Amino acid sequence: MSEELTARVAALEQAVRALARRLDPEASAGGHTATSDPSDPSDPSDPSDPSDPSDPTVPDPGKNPFWALDGLKAQVGQTAGAVLYAGTVTVPTGEHYEWQYGHSVADLLDADWSGYAGTLTALAHPVRLLLLRTVLHGVRTTAELAEMDGVGTTGQLYHHLRQLVSAGWLRTAARGRYAVPPERVIPLLIVLSGAHR
Repeated sequence: MSEELTARVAALEQAVRALARRLDPEASAGGHTATSDPSDPSDPSDPSDPSDPSDPTVPDPGKNPFWALDGLKAQVGQTAGAVLYAGTVTVPTGEHYEWQYGHSVADLLDADWSGYAGTLTALAHPVRLLLLRTVLHGVRTTAELAEMDGVGTTGQLYHHLRQLVSAGWLRTAARGRYAVPPERVIPLLIVLSGAHR
């Protein structure tokens, strides 16, 4: 990655962290209000911005549905652009994940997309998607997964699990136990969001 791109990604990460601090639900639950420091260059808030919600802990799509996009555009400036995805997620098991990743448009367009085929192909089966969703809901052992309707024979189940592990969507946490790796939870949900119509 070039130094310029590294600097841009670092700036995006800093901006997202600053936004996350402003959107921290614990701060609003405790009665605290987020404040902005105009002398802090990492603070993306602008007190003169009319789209700034009165409660900065909760984004108000009615006032500015593009608050994340506006922050990204402010960071990348007049470049060809960037793609950033981020999320803060608590899954049904109570596990919490926060994650972000970004790429410049130039890097994405110059990449060999055929290298992504295996990772995407692993998701291209209804049983594998069912397995991933079920694991995120806390069913983690091969025995529990085998009891589900629609997964097929034990051999078919193991085939699907191997495909997901090979592509990095699942990890064997212990013998016969599976988990979605923490760094894959939000990307998985983003892929599903992109496929949602």
